[in-house]
Amino acid sequence: MALPTHNAALHHRLIAPKSTANTGDTAAPSGGPWLSRVLGIAHLVVSLGIVLATDKCLSQAFAAASIKFPSALFGMFCVFSVLVVLDAVAPALAKCFMDFFEPASLFIQRWLPLFYVPSLVVLPLAVRDVPAASGLKISLIISGGWLASLMVAGYTVLAVRKIVKTELIAAEPMSKPSPFAILEFWAWGAVFVASFATAFVNPTALGTTARTCLPFLLASTVLGYMVGSRLPSGIKKVLHPIICSALSADLAAGAYGYLSGSGLDAALGDYLTKQRKLMKRHAAEIFTSIAVASTFSLYSTAILGRLVGLEPTLTISILPRCITVALALSIVSFFEGANTSVTAAVVVLTGLIGANFVQAAMDKLGLNDPIARGIGTASSAHGQGTAALSAKEPEALPFCAVAYALTGIFGTLICSSAAVRQSLVFIAG
Repeated sequence: MALPTHNAALHHRLIAPKSTANTGDTAAPSGGPWLSRVLGIAHLVVSLGIVLATDKCLSQAFAAASIKFPSALFGMFCVFSVLVVLDAVAPALAKCFMDFFEPASLFIQRWLPLFYVPSLVVLPLAVRDVPAASGLKISLIISGGWLASLMVAGYTVLAVRKIVKTELIAAEPMSKPSPFAILEFWAWGAVFVASFATAFVNPTALGTTARTCLPFLLASTVLGYMVGSRLPSGIKKVLHPIICSALSADLAAGAYGYLSGSGLDAALGDYLTKQRKLMKRHAAEIFTSIAVASTFSLYSTAILGRLVGLEPTLTISILPRCITVALALSIVSFFEGANTSVTAAVVVLTGLIGANFVQAAMDKLGLNDPIARGIGTASSAHGQGTAALSAKEPEALPFCAVAYALTGIFGTLICSSAAVRQSLVFIAG
């Protein structure tokens, strides 16, 4: 029995459907649409629960073993390796594995940009001690460096492809996350109003001010993202949903700080596998371009900092501008005198530039295939660029994910070399 239109639409909003390119329309279970919805939600809860539980266990194991390498990246490559082996030995089993976790992956993809908002929200606090002249120099390095890294990564992909003479085949279709429903707006709006009123009346209702502010800051972040995602495409080219989300949270924090008389600091102070065939086929250009782009990013930043006369300590602090925050902080810890607050702020700003302009820039540069676009985006704008690109070009997401992880890993590995660190310090001055 087919799902009625209104129930099918609701099911689609809860769990985005699988691609029907090869399977055709699917029928609801014999129990009717309500049973289909219950099973769909249960499928999402179980698959997402397994992912979260595995991530938590890995995190605790790495902490207990005093391993500094990010446990999430280790888990990602374990999953990738298992799928590669299964695809070679038992393709049907690999497909079942992917289908089981598809609701969880689509849920994460739908909300992916929000994971990069917290660092952006506290950006005003992170950069307030940086002199204006130094801030201007850093902005020039971020903007010019981002475009240069994008060009190096994207054109390296095309160059290596010509050298190895690999013909590009069409990417497999990928499901897109479903749009937000009106009910979701009302639900998060209610959470915001209730939690904001609670925090205003009793700032320590949940034990501490930070805990009490958390619900309304979370709700304002989500609402900002929802509103931003519904803006016309022309506006979103310059006002990405991530910016709307960060602005919404900052406005909520500012309103709370003003009304309560506690100020802004009180509220903000605590606050890949579907394209595996293409990955195998184009492994040479993928890994070569990531290595080249990662090395170029580090050394070009040091050179630009020296050319514009930026203080050496600040230049060192912004070296890993194209690497995700967790690994960027790990990299600058290898250097003496680095300012980790500046590092985090610069990484966020680089991702923000990429999230807003990467698609338009790649269109102008003629980077049109999903491999070049995915690697170029992640190598120049890490996770924020990945989140922005995946919303409109899901077929590029697997390549973004691989480049996002490998760029951080490669950068960490080469910066762990004393010779590389000394050369970067020498160039920075």
